[in-house]
Amino acid sequence: MARHSSAYQRGAASPPWGRRPAAPRGPVDGAAPAGPAALDPAPRDPTARDPTALDPTPLDLAPPSYPEVAATPPGRSDPWGVPGANGAAPAGGPAAVDPLGAPEQVGPGEAVPDSAVVIQGTGVSKRFVSYHNRATSLKERFVRRGGPAGDDFWALRDVDVTIGRGQTVGLAGANGSGKSTLLKVLAGILRPTSGQVSVQGRIASLLELGAGFNGELSGRDNVYLNASLLGLSKREIDRLFDSIVDFSELRHKIDDDVKHYSSGQYVRLGFAVAVHVDPDVLLVDEVLAVGDEAFQRKCLAKIAEFRAQGRTILFVTHSLDLIESMCDRILVLESGSLIYDGNPAVGTKLLRQKLGSLPAEGPVSWEYATVRPQSVAFSLDPGGLPMVQYDPGERLTVSVELDVTEGAPEQIYLHTYIVGQSEVPIWMMETPPGGLAVGPGRHIVDFSIPHLPELLGAFAVKVHVSDATTGAPVTTRRFEELFGVSGPQADGLLKVDYEARLRG
Repeated sequence: MARHSSAYQRGAASPPWGRRPAAPRGPVDGAAPAGPAALDPAPRDPTARDPTALDPTPLDLAPPSYPEVAATPPGRSDPWGVPGANGAAPAGGPAAVDPLGAPEQVGPGEAVPDSAVVIQGTGVSKRFVSYHNRATSLKERFVRRGGPAGDDFWALRDVDVTIGRGQTVGLAGANGSGKSTLLKVLAGILRPTSGQVSVQGRIASLLELGAGFNGELSGRDNVYLNASLLGLSKREIDRLFDSIVDFSELRHKIDDDVKHYSSGQYVRLGFAVAVHVDPDVLLVDEVLAVGDEAFQRKCLAKIAEFRAQGRTILFVTHSLDLIESMCDRILVLESGSLIYDGNPAVGTKLLRQKLGSLPAEGPVSWEYATVRPQSVAFSLDPGGLPMVQYDPGERLTVSVELDVTEGAPEQIYLHTYIVGQSEVPIWMMETPPGGLAVGPGRHIVDFSIPHLPELLGAFAVKVHVSDATTGAPVTTRRFEELFGVSGPQADGLLKVDYEARLRG
């Protein structure tokens, strides 16, 4: 299991194609070697094993993944050298976290306890230097001698982030906000200029198109190369190879050079390798956006499977709807700074306002509101069978379904308008004074009319939601569903009782 901590102190990674054993010393086949290597003044025991001789046992350099490692006895060190695994406390310190037992997972909205921290970043900053004002002549070099070589650009500034085991976190922000840079720093690809990062467990990352691939090699060779870089041994890759190729759906191209692959085929192969290394932490950048829709669904299904297994997932995406549907948390970055860390519904609303797709004040489109009118239904009684045609004097119940998210007002008003074909409100119904107390979840509000007037025609419903405490509008939605009131043909919209008399 690849681990790194404290500003990326990593163990040595094995070469992609295995380690070359040391050449044997001493005579070979009775011939004395030439040169200084032949000098060996120390006497040797002829029965002792030569420590530099070739070992016929296959050398497996890759660390085992969790399911392949048997639990160690209590009190002994675990296979990765962590003293006191499986609950035994090391001398002078607290009990270590057991990676092989039942790990503590963090649910949505919960604080991350120290024992469940998988990714920890403290004061992470990353600086790049822009050389757009390079000296183009010897004179300019002389004049600028001793001056700065370029302008500093801070892609990240003092970012603190703590992510727990089992969390799915979305990174969002405008272009150039630092999302991809933060993901690369957490993956260990970039070293932070300042600050520290620690990650527990095996990491699999899919960050850039073609990262970890050699265009001159075939897809088959690149599977072995990429999987080796991610920590798998050749034996493990042999076992997983067919599954990787089947997932990528590239068996017909697997022996072609990847320089002839399309961008979508690059992503297929890279994602297939990444999800087969049995990662504890999966990092995915926006590269999935280049795949076709069918493969995107396949990748999202695999991410959902990882999420159900309690693995930690971070991904960068510009799809805020995807973050709302799949993530427990959202990290919103702006100009390299973390400006929001928390509930996805609140974070996506903030980001939409900053990107200009939502107004800072006033009602927002119902799809993005914290209280969303989802549907409307018509029936005789609450919860009854839906009906669309009614007679004058008949009972009518209008049921409005609401989806309430985190960050919604605690008390809301509903104003429900019955509108005609010209969008003119015929009548209005509202919730009781003081509003309705609603929490996150699904709610249905029923408006019951005991006797329909002789209102002839087809009618729609328009719902307006507002904060009952402040009066601030939340959202408005006009539904396309219609109900009709039948009766004798009459001119005009509303039939009323009247008398006609002649005077004088």
